[in-house]
Amino acid sequence: MVPLLGGIFLGWSLGANDASNVFGVAVSSRMVKFWTAALLGAGFVLLGALLEGGAGIETLKNLTPMDLNQAVVCSVGAAATVSVMTLLALPVSTSQAVVGAIVGIGLLNGKIDLGGLGKVVLCWLGTPLGGLIFALLVYRLLGTLYNRLPLNLFQVDRLLRIGLILAGSYGAYTLGANNVANVTAVFVGAGMLDVTSAALIGGLSIGLGIVTFSRGVMETVGKKLVRVDAFSALVVVLAEAITVHVYTFLGVPVSTSQAVIGAVLGVGMVKGIQSVSGKTLGEVLAAWFFTPAVSALMAVAIDFVVHLEYVPGK
Repeated sequence: MVPLLGGIFLGWSLGANDASNVFGVAVSSRMVKFWTAALLGAGFVLLGALLEGGAGIETLKNLTPMDLNQAVVCSVGAAATVSVMTLLALPVSTSQAVVGAIVGIGLLNGKIDLGGLGKVVLCWLGTPLGGLIFALLVYRLLGTLYNRLPLNLFQVDRLLRIGLILAGSYGAYTLGANNVANVTAVFVGAGMLDVTSAALIGGLSIGLGIVTFSRGVMETVGKKLVRVDAFSALVVVLAEAITVHVYTFLGVPVSTSQAVIGAVLGVGMVKGIQSVSGKTLGEVLAAWFFTPAVSALMAVAIDFVVHLEYVPGK
C-alpha cells in the first residue's frame, strides 16, 4: 500500500487542479454552488474511471518498462510538479506531467516506445484545437435552439442551471474516464495493480482532490482568463467534455485544461476576442510548455536521490 501513496497523491493533485475544467465556469458564474459541483464531480469521476478508464491505462503503461520503485518515482515527480502549478493557480496538464516523468525514467532506462509517445504528443496538439472547434459548433447549435424557446427570465435561469449541472457531470465522467490512467497506469505497468483496481484507486483519489482542494484554480479558469455568462459556461463545459471523450475512445489521456482553454477561446472568438485575457493566457501556455520538462527533471532528480548511498571515508 505504501508505494501507492505516490499515485494517490498524484490523483489528489489532479482532482484539485482539473475540477476547474468541468465545473469552474459554472461555479464562478454563481450558477452552481461549489459543494454541489464538488460532490457531483467526485461521483462522476469515479464512475468514468471504472467504466471507461482501461484504454488509457493500457496506453501509458506501455510507454517504457519500469519496476515498482520507478513507478513510485514517476508518480511523486508528476504530483510534485502539478502541486506546484496548482499552488500558483495555473491549470496545467497532468497528462503532460505524467508522461514527462515517464520519459525521464525511460531516458534513464534507455527504453522509450517512440511510436506510443508520438501518438500521445499528437493528441496533445489536437486537444485545444478540438476544444475550440467543438465550442464553435456547440455555441451555434445551442444558440439556435435557445433563441427559439419561448421562455421567461426565471425559466431561462432554471434551464441554464440544469444544463450546467448535466454538462458538468458529463465533464466529470470524461475526466475520470480519460485521466485515471495518469494516476495509476505506472503501477499497472510495474505489475502491482490490475486495470480494475487501478481505475478504482485512481478514481477515488481524484475525487478526494476535487472535494478538498479545487477552489483556487477554478477562479483562474472561470474569472481571470475570460469572463463568461451562464450560456457560454454551458458551451465551454460541453465542448471540453466532448473533446476529452473523443480522446478517451482513442485510448490517449489528454489534458482537460487544454481542452477547456481551447473551448474558452472558441467562445471568445464568437463573443469578441478582446474578452480573452492575454496575460493569463500567456501564463497558462508557459505552464503547458514547461510542465513536461519540469516533470521529467523532477523524476530524474528523485531517482538520483533515491539511489544515493553514503560511503564512509577510509
